[in-house]
Amino acid sequence: MNWMPTRVGIQFMAGQHYQEIDAEYCLAEGGNVTRQGGQVKFAAVQTMEKIPRAIELIARGPSGHGSMPLQSNAIVHLASAVSALGKWRAPVRLNETTRAYFDRLAGVSTPEEAARYRALIGADAKAAAAVDDFLAANEPRHASMLRTSVSPNIMTGGYRVNVIPSEAKATLDVRTLPDEDPAKFLDEVRKVINDPAVEVAYAQRDVRPGAKGPRLDSEAFTTLEWAIKTHYNTVTLPAMSPGATDMAYLRAKGMQCYGIGPAIDWEDGPKGFGSHSDQERILETELHRFVRFNFDVVKKLAGTSTPAGSR
Repeated sequence: MNWMPTRVGIQFMAGQHYQEIDAEYCLAEGGNVTRQGGQVKFAAVQTMEKIPRAIELIARGPSGHGSMPLQSNAIVHLASAVSALGKWRAPVRLNETTRAYFDRLAGVSTPEEAARYRALIGADAKAAAAVDDFLAANEPRHASMLRTSVSPNIMTGGYRVNVIPSEAKATLDVRTLPDEDPAKFLDEVRKVINDPAVEVAYAQRDVRPGAKGPRLDSEAFTTLEWAIKTHYNTVTLPAMSPGATDMAYLRAKGMQCYGIGPAIDWEDGPKGFGSHSDQERILETELHRFVRFNFDVVKKLAGTSTPAGSR
């Protein structure tokens, strides 16, 4: 699953014209400022991201008449495989970014939430496992930050109600940790399914390169912390995105990249106004504040700290 710079976009630029965009730092999407109840709670700066992959499961068996059920029914085998993966969670593996994220998040959370986040990164394995269960049920974004995730999203099989199909397929959306070994992870998936009737393989997908995250003590990160404190008066959390961005291609070249974003309301997602919604939104005032934030960050990194508001 090698990545190739074939598309006319960031892959093409990073692969064919990197000298024309080479820079010490890159600021792009992937972070945001979170508001809750109309008040800023924290700001997340993306310093790492998970790698999107796809796994395809194919169950095969003899076809036949639906009036005579077969134990070799491909759909039954596929359903069992998907069910097993749906109940399975890969082991928790924290890194520098996610440890710092939950440690700093604890500092701006309620006492109950803070105890939970601190237990997650603490030495008590049993307490951490209990928090992991809670996050899986109540905070899926945080649960995804802890591990390589698997989400069964497509199933196909059969074409007539009275015909047992000879083949059924499922496609899984997989988001691996940056240092995950793809071959070993595929073997783990096979062990979880434990069914020779189900073929397990990676499917075609635009796989981004894995790369180490940027430094958390760099001039760029400390400048972002300064600007977040100045414009939003809140703490900065280094974050690993469950989703993917174009920065992966630049990080693979050694560029230090940071994902930022405007303030969004915690409540918008459940209301249908969150990311990728057909009604995705931000407040106009937050758009203006984010423009001023970007201006001050660029000016400070360029060598002057004159605030935008003084002009």
